[in-house]
Amino acid sequence: MIHQELTAERLRHLTLLSEKYPTIEAASCAIIRMEALLRLPKGTEHFMSDLHGENEAFIHVLNSASGVIREKIDVVLGAQVSESERADLATLIYYPAQKLPELKRVQADLPAWWRQTLMRLIALCRFVSSKHTRAHVRACLPDACGHIMDELLHAHFEDHDKNLYYGEIVESIIRHDRADATIIRLCELIRRLAVDRLHIVGDLFDRGPRPDLILDRLIAYHDVDFQWGNHDTVWMGAAAGSPICVLTVLRTTLAYNNASTLERGYGISLRSLEHYAESHYAASDLRRFQPHVDPRTAPSPASTGRIARMHKAVMVLMMKLEAQVIARNPDFGMRGRDYLNRIDYARGTVDCGGRTYPMADMDFPTVDPADPSRLTPQEEELVRKLTRAFRESEKLQRHVKFLYAKGSVYRCVNGNLLYHGAVPLTEDGSFAAETFEGQQLSDRALFDYCDRRARQGYFAPEGSEERQRGQDFLWYLWCGAGSPIYGRSAMTTFERMYLDDPATHQEIKNPYYRYINDRATAERILAAFGLGGEGSHIVNGHVPVRAIEGENPVKGGGKLIVIDGGFCNAYHAQTGIAGYTLVYNSRGMTLRTHQPFESAEKAIHEDEDIASRSDVIYAAPRRILVGDTDEGVETRALIGDLQLLVEAYHQGVLRERFDGICE
Repeated sequence: MIHQELTAERLRHLTLLSEKYPTIEAASCAIIRMEALLRLPKGTEHFMSDLHGENEAFIHVLNSASGVIREKIDVVLGAQVSESERADLATLIYYPAQKLPELKRVQADLPAWWRQTLMRLIALCRFVSSKHTRAHVRACLPDACGHIMDELLHAHFEDHDKNLYYGEIVESIIRHDRADATIIRLCELIRRLAVDRLHIVGDLFDRGPRPDLILDRLIAYHDVDFQWGNHDTVWMGAAAGSPICVLTVLRTTLAYNNASTLERGYGISLRSLEHYAESHYAASDLRRFQPHVDPRTAPSPASTGRIARMHKAVMVLMMKLEAQVIARNPDFGMRGRDYLNRIDYARGTVDCGGRTYPMADMDFPTVDPADPSRLTPQEEELVRKLTRAFRESEKLQRHVKFLYAKGSVYRCVNGNLLYHGAVPLTEDGSFAAETFEGQQLSDRALFDYCDRRARQGYFAPEGSEERQRGQDFLWYLWCGAGSPIYGRSAMTTFERMYLDDPATHQEIKNPYYRYINDRATAERILAAFGLGGEGSHIVNGHVPVRAIEGENPVKGGGKLIVIDGGFCNAYHAQTGIAGYTLVYNSRGMTLRTHQPFESAEKAIHEDEDIASRSDVIYAAPRRILVGDTDEGVETRALIGDLQLLVEAYHQGVLRERFDGICE
C-alpha cells in the first residue's frame, strides 16, 4: 500500500504538490499534457560568444535568429513571392517599428498591402509555431489582442465557412485601425518562437561601443543564460566595489576609446579622473597610450589626447592596486607581476621574468620609489570617487545582478558543456591542480570553486573579509594564470605598454589549447563534468578562430566547437569573419558563419542583411524530442510524482478538494 511506502518527507512533498493539483482530474490532465509534450521536437537553442559590446550587429543577429527567419520566409512564401518582397518582409520582422512606416509610404493601395502582409505573417507564424504546444504559443501572445491572434494562428483556411470568419477578422483589424499594431505583434511573436533559448558563452563587455544596450535587450529576452568571460567578471567586480576591478575596467575602456560606454551607458562621470590626469600628465609623452580608434568613428585630436592622458593616469593607478592585491593574495601565484616593485627607478630598468629590461617610459610622477604601491591622498580620494560612481550606477547594478542571476562559470545543458575559457591542463595533458585557500582543485571542482568565490565578491556582507577576498578573486579570474576563464600565462598589459621587446608581450596559452584537437581530451573533459555520449559537445569561446588562415572551429574530433569568430569589429581583420552562431535544434547542430554587419540604419532602409553560411556540425541519428532533453528529465520526474499523487488520492492518503479545475 502506498501509505506504507511513503516516507514523511515524500508525503510532505505530495501534500505541497496537491496545492497545485487538488483533484484526481487536475493531476491526470497534467500527466496527459506532459506525456504529450515529451513527444514534441526539442526547442531551438542558439549559442553565441564574445559579443564585446557590438550592440547593432548583435541585435540584428538576435532579430534575424541568425538567419533562420529569412530561411523560413523562403520556405513558406517560396518563389511565388519576389526576392525584394521577401527581403522587405524579413526586415519588417527584424525591425517592425522602424520598417513599417517606410513600407507604408510607398503603397498605392494600403489596405491591400495590410491584408497581404497580415496573411503572410500569419502563415509564417503558423509555420514557426508548429513544434510548440498551443498553450505555449498562447502564453507568448500579448494580453490585449492575444485571443484574436490565437484564432488567426489556428485557422483552417481550407474550410470555406472559417475562411469567411477569419477573413472578416483580418478585415476588422484593418477597419478598426489595428493593422499596424497587429503586424508588430506578429513580428515579435515570430522572433519569439524562432529561438527557444539563447546561451551567451562569455564576454559581453569591452572593445565594442555599447554593451549596456546588449544587456538591456537580453534582460527583456524570454530565456537566456550566460557563462561568464573574463571581461565580464572584471565588470562584475567593478560593480561590486572592487577598486582594482574599477581601474582595470577604466583602462580597457579608455584603451578602446569607449568612454561613452561609461558616461552615456552607465552615467559614470570621468570628470574627476580627467582633472587628475590634466594636473599630472598634461606634459607627458602619450604616444604609447593612444587609444585604439574604431574606423567607424573619427574622434578629434583633442578628444584622443584627453583619453590618452586618462589612460596613462589609470595605468599607473592600476599598477599600484595590482601590487597591493598580489601582496595580500599569495595563493594567486603572481609574485613578480607587481611591476612597480620591480623597477629600478635610478637606472630606468625593470626585472621581468628574471631578466632585466630597459623601461620605454619612466614617467611616474606620483610613485614613491621607497613605497611604489602606496596611493597618494589625492589618488585615494580619486579611487574612492570612481569606485562610488560604479557602485551608485543603478543601470550597472541592474545589469550585473542580471549577470549573476542568469550566469555562471559553466553550464551543463541538454548534454552539452558550456564555458568561456579553458579547463586548465598540464604539459602532459592531465588536469592541472590549482591551489586556493589550502585546497587543490581541478576540472569541475575548480570551476565550482571559482563560481562560489565570484558570487562572494558581490553578495558577501559589505566590509567583510569574505567580500574583499571575493572581489580580489574576480580580478584574478580576469588575468590569473590558473583562471579557467582566462587560460593564459599572464595578462601582459605592463609589458606591452612599457617594454619594447616583443618577446615579453607574449601571453602563452594553457596547454589546453594544444590538446583540444584530441577527441580523447574532449571526451575526458565531458566525463569530468558528468557528460558523455554521441550527442554531447563542448561549446567554447574566448580565443578567436582565425578562419582567414583556414583554422577550423570544430575541434576534438567534432566534440568541441569554438564559437568565438571575432564578432567584435576589432577582431575582423584577425578572423576574416564577423562571428559564429551555433544552432542546436531537433535535427542536430549547425554552425552559422557571419560576415560583417555594416549598420542597423542600412539594414532598415536598404534591407541589408548579414550574409551567413551554415555548416552541419552534428546530425542527430533520429529527431531529438523534448523527452531527450533536461526538460524531459524534469517532466518525467514530475509525471512520476503526479502518478503517486493520483494513487494517494485513490487510496485516501490525501483528500481531494473540489475547488480544483482541470488545467
